[in-house]
Amino acid sequence: MFREFDEKAPPPFGSAERSPSPSKLREDWQDYLVPQDWHYFTAEEHGVWDTLFARQVPYLGTRIVTPFLEGIPKLGLDQPGIPELGRLNERLERLTGWRCVSVPGLVPDDAFFAMLAERCFPIGNFIRSADSLDYLEEPDCFHDIFGHVPLLAHEPVARLMQAMGRLGVAAVADGFGDTISRLYWHTVEFGLAREGGEVKILGAGLASSFGEAHFAIEADVPRPRFTLKEAAATAYRSDTFQPLYFVSDSLEVSAAELESLDLSGLKRLAP
Repeated sequence: MFREFDEKAPPPFGSAERSPSPSKLREDWQDYLVPQDWHYFTAEEHGVWDTLFARQVPYLGTRIVTPFLEGIPKLGLDQPGIPELGRLNERLERLTGWRCVSVPGLVPDDAFFAMLAERCFPIGNFIRSADSLDYLEEPDCFHDIFGHVPLLAHEPVARLMQAMGRLGVAAVADGFGDTISRLYWHTVEFGLAREGGEVKILGAGLASSFGEAHFAIEADVPRPRFTLKEAAATAYRSDTFQPLYFVSDSLEVSAAELESLDLSGLKRLAP
């Protein structure tokens, strides 16, 4: 069984604190919302988005799951410049009922999962600088939008993400935040999946990272088959490339497994 690699790695979504009740969370997560202030993005910042998009899409074209690629034109993400969330949401809400909300940075785990439970995905209202294309201290709008949102236009993933949000709220409140975070990390953020007989990129952290997308597919690194039990017992790295990447049998299979997981089942997975 694959076990811990870095006990000190911080959680992927923010600092976990004791959670308020689910009903209170429905109010509290809105406290983290800020305007996107799209009109304040500079020409240079829009250029950073275009540079990242132009170098990422050609590589991903044959190496990422098909619904991701299909989501880009459906949502108008193939247009130049940083997407304006209002226009993006017009398309996304029509497709799956999801919408993007603007936040200033990482939010606590309980608020993050509460957002997902309401079909709201948090988007950082900033983008990396032109001299830091490959380094991020925390996720920016390119990671959040380009990495995550195309698959939110795919109904199986839309359902999965809402289910993980609901389960995440309960898990964090009951002391099992680490377990749900590992499952999220090894699928939604850094997972791989089989499609058409090939291993392809699934996770947003890989989709939005030029260096790690190459590494996950091409490097000599373990790629064990994804199971809920193994993924729940395997810690992740947030400070460097992952030491392994779980490979789901398919996007649909892993989405269905995770969507059907409840709190009692999650507790049984905890190492």
